[in-house]
Amino acid sequence: MQAERLSVLLAHVHDRSAFYRTTLERAGLSDARSLRADASNLDVVLTRLPFTTKAELVADQEQHPPWGTVLTEPLAAYTRYHQTSGTTGRPLRWLDTPTTWQWALECWKAVYRGARVTSGDRVFFAFSFGPFFGFWTAFDAAAQLGVQCVPAGGMSTEQRLALIRAVAPTVVCCTPTYALRMAEVARDRNEPLADSSVRTLIVAGEPGGSIPATRQRIEEAWGAHVVDHHGLTEVGPVSFECWESPGGLHLNESEFVCEVVDPATLAPMADGKPGELVLTNLGRTASPVIRYRTGDLVVRRSEPCVCGRTLARLEGGILARVDDMVVVRGVNVYPAAIEAIVRQCSAVVEFRSTVTRTAAMQQLMLEIEAAAGTDAAHAATDVARQLREGLGLTVEVRTVAPGTLPRFEMKSKRFTVDDGA
Repeated sequence: MQAERLSVLLAHVHDRSAFYRTTLERAGLSDARSLRADASNLDVVLTRLPFTTKAELVADQEQHPPWGTVLTEPLAAYTRYHQTSGTTGRPLRWLDTPTTWQWALECWKAVYRGARVTSGDRVFFAFSFGPFFGFWTAFDAAAQLGVQCVPAGGMSTEQRLALIRAVAPTVVCCTPTYALRMAEVARDRNEPLADSSVRTLIVAGEPGGSIPATRQRIEEAWGAHVVDHHGLTEVGPVSFECWESPGGLHLNESEFVCEVVDPATLAPMADGKPGELVLTNLGRTASPVIRYRTGDLVVRRSEPCVCGRTLARLEGGILARVDDMVVVRGVNVYPAAIEAIVRQCSAVVEFRSTVTRTAAMQQLMLEIEAAAGTDAAHAATDVARQLREGLGLTVEVRTVAPGTLPRFEMKSKRFTVDDGA
């Protein structure tokens, strides 16, 4: 089924997308319809196709502003605008037609099914309604399912907490970082969330939902079940966690061709081996991406899940960003690995990692905020010990005054690299 849909997509984009027509012809595929002969063998089709990178899409939009040449329909057909967060470079602008927008909503409905959300639920959307793609699709998909939707954009954390108390939602959609932030503010106001109406938090935008220590902290603070989700603006809603088997993300293989490759050689990786996730969306034909290198480091497992789904799973969710890895004194360090360790220390409310270059060596330093009434110095010593044991590195851990470190509503920026002047 995937191979047949892919061959139809390739013929479509070859005729209607200048970007992909050029890309395919550069790869020697002057007539994409010839791939139909291989429709029964997906591996054969894929090996003949070039990869797509974000840098190529950004360059295309810079050369052909503002939309680039990927689109396959007349501009008047597009009704939805979104853009990437820009956390890894210049934002990408992305458009959808009503048809491809509906495709994205159907993908989000799979997320809700995994989270056991039904028409009897009330979903609270704790995020700013800007050009961020993910929770806009979540909002519209929930409305189509008959779920009562509560938008909470343009509000302070205190106002959102008051609204949660007032309207009693059963589900909250937000980033893992903001789930912790709301819990922190509620605790400071002596209004713990564990006795609220919320039974489920659907989180996305960061790896935190699949990091056990972060997940445990959110679930304990809210007294609710965390369900992770993953997607990209330029690709769509890709994966979701099922209720029955936490700690992994089901790939929506009904709508995506999902590959895992070696980031260096681009060779296919076997199940159980870490590699970069590569995606082709089969239904977003008006703004497609083919063999898109996501930059997400994952481990795929193909065994059937206890929930009954036969979709492949990403073990441990999104483990890290391939381009986020830094080498500190010979040790490969990822931001998610640091978070997994720091969140085990219950006294730490917030933290920030900074990598600096000293001579030819990179050094890692960590700043932490301790909760009121806790011993900050002891917390710093405990975190330093756990980093040493977990990463094999001696890391300087500094304490800062409460309220010093930034808080985040959307994607957090806790990991910075300072290469110096």
